[in-house]
Amino acid sequence: MDAPGISFIALAVAFGLLIFALCLSGVRRFNLRRALGTVDASICMADNSWQMGVCRYQDNDLEWFRLISLSVRPKYTFKRSSLELLGRRKPTEAEAVKVQPDVVIVELRYEGQDVRLAMKFDAYTGLSSWLEAGPVIGVGTWR
Repeated sequence: MDAPGISFIALAVAFGLLIFALCLSGVRRFNLRRALGTVDASICMADNSWQMGVCRYQDNDLEWFRLISLSVRPKYTFKRSSLELLGRRKPTEAEAVKVQPDVVIVELRYEGQDVRLAMKFDAYTGLSSWLEAGPVIGVGTWR
C-alpha cells in the first residue's frame, strides 16, 4: 500500500473514533437526563471556573456529572448531611456570560468549602426541598 492510502485509512479510523465518542457522550447524557432526580446545573468550585453539567439527587448524596464526558462516575459527590444552603442570588455581569440564561446562583457550603451551582429557579426549589427534607442531626439515623 502506498503512503496516501495509509494516511487516508488512519484519518478515517480517527474520524470514526471521534464519531463513536460523540455518540457515546450523547447516549450518556440521554441516560442521565432520563433518570429521576436530575437537573441541569453548572458548578463553580474554589478555582472560579464554571463547568456545565448535570446534578443527580440520590438518597444521601448530591452527585454532579460533567456535561461533556464519557465517564459514568460523578466528578463531585456531596453528602447530604454535610451540605449547607447559604442562599441564592442573581448572577453578576461577569457570571452571566458563563452560565445559562435565566438561572439563579445557589450558594452552598460543603465541609467548609464554598460551592456555587447555577440552575433554573424550579431546580433550586427542588434542591432546597431535598436538603430540608433530610433528618435533623441527632434525630435521623444517617447524620
